[in-house]
Amino acid sequence: MLLLDSVNPDVLEALRELSHSGSARVLAVVTTRDALAGDAAWHLLQAGASDVLAWCHSKAPVAEIAARLTRWLQVEQLIRAPLVQSRLVGTSRTWLSTLRQLVEVAAFTDSSVLLLGESGTGKEEAARLIHALDPRAGRRELVVLDCTTVVPELSGSEFFGHERGAFTGAVAARDGAFALADGGTLFLDEVGELPLGLQAQLLRAVQEHSYKRVGSNVWHQTEFRLICATNRDLTTEVLRGGFRRDFFHRIASWSCRLPPLRERPEDVLPLVHHFLKELRPGQEPPELDAPVRGYLLTRQYPGNVRDLRQLVTRISKRHVGPGPITVGDIPPDELPREAIPDGWQGHGFEQAIRRALVLGAGLKDIGRAATEVAIQMVIADEAGNLQRAARRLGVTDRALQLRRAQRDSRPAPANKPAVPAR
Repeated sequence: MLLLDSVNPDVLEALRELSHSGSARVLAVVTTRDALAGDAAWHLLQAGASDVLAWCHSKAPVAEIAARLTRWLQVEQLIRAPLVQSRLVGTSRTWLSTLRQLVEVAAFTDSSVLLLGESGTGKEEAARLIHALDPRAGRRELVVLDCTTVVPELSGSEFFGHERGAFTGAVAARDGAFALADGGTLFLDEVGELPLGLQAQLLRAVQEHSYKRVGSNVWHQTEFRLICATNRDLTTEVLRGGFRRDFFHRIASWSCRLPPLRERPEDVLPLVHHFLKELRPGQEPPELDAPVRGYLLTRQYPGNVRDLRQLVTRISKRHVGPGPITVGDIPPDELPREAIPDGWQGHGFEQAIRRALVLGAGLKDIGRAATEVAIQMVIADEAGNLQRAARRLGVTDRALQLRRAQRDSRPAPANKPAVPAR
């Protein structure tokens, strides 16, 4: 928690450090009436605050603070639990933010959830995690229905079930997805593929939790949590008429975008380690030679986490012996056409330098900015532990402390931030 009586550059810098650039949750509590004028609250959020509370505007500030901190602690404990760590792997700031959203909506609400993201980002695993964390007593099964496999002529039976003799071939009564999911969770994968007519039919069942079997006039009740997933931009689809607006708002009580792997490159090697453990149960995963690590970190993954898993599986099957995985274990069709410079100076790095040059930055400015960004990223990754951060950066603890002290030695403005309380 950070107590402050004004919002100024020094306060924002202190917030960035306290939150490790957003990796740790910090509640910014403003103690003066005028401190939140204008865009101050948004600046605090951008600097790393998870929430902003005005002490003087609250009737019970202590209770509000305690409630927020208690909920955040519960979420962090769940994130560190084996149930979550064994399903959705990653420690990057981007991924941690996504996990917090998933865990909180799963464990503390009964909202329907819409999972958005490119193919292979882990939407089905996220759905299974939401179901596993659902706090309902006596929760039943997770029912998965891939909307791309639903045949239009049989869609009514797939979702609502049918009575015996309802149509040719209906030799026995059958339960549909809504009946099977009663008391549990219904996961509609690739919901963006549903035709408009079927969306209209599903709206009543989703909205009122009631349905009729094909060939029956009897209404049945069902209670389930709905999770949908799609790799389409449904907001755009709604605007162009390709997806019903009423159905969209019904399934998207809460939505979460799962980031592609290119937005969380720090998670590539932890994911590789996780997949190797799964592929070799009971064995210590083999280490990776430096060229292999460089290759894995610079390769493009159009299929995201699924793509990475398939690659690791192929590499693992080729690897023999007790030693580390080497470049010879990479399948021939996966070998890069050109040498990897130093394992990390890829196209994105070159583009960032080019943009800086176009904007007029000099060599010293570019070097200083790159150094500062690297330091902040590593300190955030290591949760503020300067010893581990220094080891990763290849400098001494003392050198890192001196660099931070020099940066913080500039004169402070008249309005100093209050001392942060943890």
